[in-house]
Amino acid sequence: MSSDQRKKIIVLMINMFIAIGSFGIIIPILPAYLQSIGQGGTAAGLMMGIFAAFQFIFSPLAGKWSDMYGRKKMITYGLIGLTIASFIFYVSDSVLTLYISRAVGGIGAALLVPAIFAYVADITTFEQRAKGNSYVSAAMSLGIVVGPGIGGFLAEFGIKFPLLVSALVSLVAVIFSITILKESKVVTENSGPMVNDNESMMKKIARTSKMPYFIPLIITFVMSFGLIAFESVIGLYLDHEFQSTAKDIAVMVTATGIVSVIAQLFLVERIVNRFGEASVLVTFVGVCATGFLLSLFASSYSFFFIVSLVIFLSTSILRPVLNTLISKLAGNEQGFAMGMNNAYMSIGNIMGPTLAGVLYDVNIMYPFILGLIFLIITLAITVQWRKKSAVKVTAA
Repeated sequence: MSSDQRKKIIVLMINMFIAIGSFGIIIPILPAYLQSIGQGGTAAGLMMGIFAAFQFIFSPLAGKWSDMYGRKKMITYGLIGLTIASFIFYVSDSVLTLYISRAVGGIGAALLVPAIFAYVADITTFEQRAKGNSYVSAAMSLGIVVGPGIGGFLAEFGIKFPLLVSALVSLVAVIFSITILKESKVVTENSGPMVNDNESMMKKIARTSKMPYFIPLIITFVMSFGLIAFESVIGLYLDHEFQSTAKDIAVMVTATGIVSVIAQLFLVERIVNRFGEASVLVTFVGVCATGFLLSLFASSYSFFFIVSLVIFLSTSILRPVLNTLISKLAGNEQGFAMGMNNAYMSIGNIMGPTLAGVLYDVNIMYPFILGLIFLIITLAITVQWRKKSAVKVTAA
């Protein structure tokens, strides 16, 4: 990459890190905060569901807007949305305003994430795209790891203090983007894919079934579904099976996050350049399925720790590879494709924790069995897709 490309990627990484990290800041204080307003698990679940639902609804539209009006505008508006959401969260003293905050945050994320990955596609060549997506994904993973740690420290100064810091940090990101980030796309009247603005979400999803990147979108859904289902019950499972402490759980979450960052920074580009995106997809969907299979036989915290590392390592590699493959197959429809990618991810984020929670109450192993079944089916579909299409992503 040229020095100019690296500078732009760094700006995108900082934006992604701040956006994800600022939300992660609130995670350690969330149980106590909900308790302080007389709420509990139901509110926590609805917060996650509302955020993912609004992200799902707005992602395809936001992707089209980034094609029509430019990446910088969508990135900036997305950060503004996250900033407003954080301030609403900070001043909230009722569950209703809390839900409003999550809805606004979901819209902000829908505007931000597709535009960032479309921006990467604009400034990189085919050969460079895996590296660019890996760097941005690493910044996302780092925000997930660092945010909660900072939030735990800031909570010493008051239960709401992390919320204020989150809002102020997001505001800094807005100013940073307005002043530093340059537009990557030349916007014309014909910019963007030929998608009818009046189409419903279901029609847009149906349209993607005819796109060359449909199978990668399905894998995105399954990966998101399985990972967030796994994350949503892992604390309960560790406590029930191994009597793990909060510290044990925090160590596991932090370790898996660090592994994700390292893989995305130093591993993804090398294996993609050597084996190609399609081969990497097949391999690591299989690795992830193996991780879910092994989780059914974990008899100790240490063994389950290793299994978790395998699952998170595979998904941390799959995420940027999927983004890269979808981007390469999307042609001049980068914004729309990235928007639909975000929408499929959001569907998984909605369904995953909902089904996992219900199944966990029936049998604590059922969420892991469900994830395994989904991954085995997806592996079979991916193998067949690769054989039939002989996936060769080359420049047009």
